[in-house]
Amino acid sequence: MQPKLTDSKLPFAPLLLIAPFFLWGTAMVAMKGVMPHTTPLFVAFVRLVPAGVLVLLAAALMGKAQPAGWKAWLWISLFALVDGTLFQGFLAEGLARTDAGLGSVMIDSQPLAVAILCLWLFQEKIGFWGWLGLAIGVVGISLIGLPDGWILGLFHPEGAQVSGGIEQFFEGGEWLMLLAALSMAVGTVLVRWVCRYVDPIVATGWHMILGGLPLLAMSAATESEQFVNIDFSGWMALGYSTVFGSAIAYGLFFYFASTGSLTSLSSLTFLTPIFALLFGNLFLGEVLNPLQSMGVGLTLVSIYLINQRDTLAEKLGKGRHGEANSEEEVQLLESSELKKVEFPVKLRATELESEV
Repeated sequence: MQPKLTDSKLPFAPLLLIAPFFLWGTAMVAMKGVMPHTTPLFVAFVRLVPAGVLVLLAAALMGKAQPAGWKAWLWISLFALVDGTLFQGFLAEGLARTDAGLGSVMIDSQPLAVAILCLWLFQEKIGFWGWLGLAIGVVGISLIGLPDGWILGLFHPEGAQVSGGIEQFFEGGEWLMLLAALSMAVGTVLVRWVCRYVDPIVATGWHMILGGLPLLAMSAATESEQFVNIDFSGWMALGYSTVFGSAIAYGLFFYFASTGSLTSLSSLTFLTPIFALLFGNLFLGEVLNPLQSMGVGLTLVSIYLINQRDTLAEKLGKGRHGEANSEEEVQLLESSELKKVEFPVKLRATELESEV
């Protein structure tokens, strides 16, 4: 049985469990705000490498052991490629072409991929309520992130503009965000193998550094004027994305990923677009339309169903079991008949006479 995420020994575990997704959502807004003044790959590098150094310093202060052996470094390198280079690269390039809130929503389609991978690799139980929650979550993020023409076209096929929607989809950053989501899903699953050979916090730090260096090389080769136009507020936004959106958020996330149910943890990523949309509206003026607002509501319902799937299944099972027992008791009472029972008693005349 998978341990509950809230059973962690860390103080304030429930709040810490939500913290990565709050920090990621707000970091998306900070990154989007500075993106017009810099380049995507440079932002991805800044978000990774300095954060990795901070995580390793924290691990050293905590007395964590460094990786030892070629297997440890092999798994860290694979982890760095998938969850560092590919995820952050796709994320930054996609964010440059889409809104912060909507980009975050597209990334958070990854819980379904994580659930399928965990079912296949780790036999994690999902159950009816878990699958229902995942399905509702996918519908929710689709309402938030997909072009309105696609969704309305389902109800009015004759007026749908599918070709225009496809062009809009690939011209924007949505498809890059989906690739980022797939990379994050694979990285989330990989952490289980990584943590067999190295501490999760140490692995998080090294995977940021090793994953960020290729991004720096690609930025130097393909981009120019990466930082000359960034003002003080822009550096502050990058600093927030690095320290809080990467170092702290990733450290907490992969700690929980190594100790609890990946399906439940991954489902909480549906919270990220909620925070991103909220703060995107406050600071960047991004506004939700009615379909997107409906998607936010469905997203919250999906989180509840996925994380309470065991409790719901247990209550439903107990309810059915109790009803079955009560029905059996009624049947037994109805089928039973009161019968006279005769107990023969023999009295000897000699004993009766002597007593008299």
